[in-house]
This record gives sequence, C-alpha cells and structure tokens, in this order.
Amino acid sequence: MANKRILKKSLNELVYDVVDECYFIQATDATKIDATENLINEAATFQDTTIRRIKTARGKAEFRAIVADVEEKADHFVDALNGLNG
Repeated sequence: MANKRILKKSLNELVYDVVDECYFIQATDATKIDATENLINEAATFQDTTIRRIKTARGKAEFRAIVADVEEKADHFVDALNGLNG
C-alpha cells in the first residue's frame, strides 16, 4: 500500500465485498442468516477499529503492521465465506 488513502479504499472494498456476499448467501439460503449476520458484524467492527488505527498511525512500522493485519483478515473473511458457501 502506497498511502493511507489507498489502504482505506482497499479496506472499504474488502468490507463491501464481504457484506455483499453475505447478503447473497442470505438470499439463497435462509438457514445461514445468523452466521452471515455475525460475519457482517465482524467485518464492520474490523473496519471501524482499522480506520481508527490508520488515523492514529505514526510511522512506517505501524502502517506496515496495519497492512499485514488487513491482509490477514482478508484471508480470514475469504475462508469464512467459503465455509458458508460449501
């Protein structure tokens, strides 16, 4: 990530994709509504805390740690969504 603006944009896109996929799963399988709602809440909470961390980050080391956390969480969301689709 080159700067904070790009990281925020990527984070917002990640959360949007997770929420969109969860709504699709809810529309196709009503038995997974609770699981998808939990995933949506987790994504929203992650977005809020990460935006707060980005705003208060001082220095490249903190920024790199945030980028690593976002990449790790993206993998987590992909795995969770794959588990719901399977």
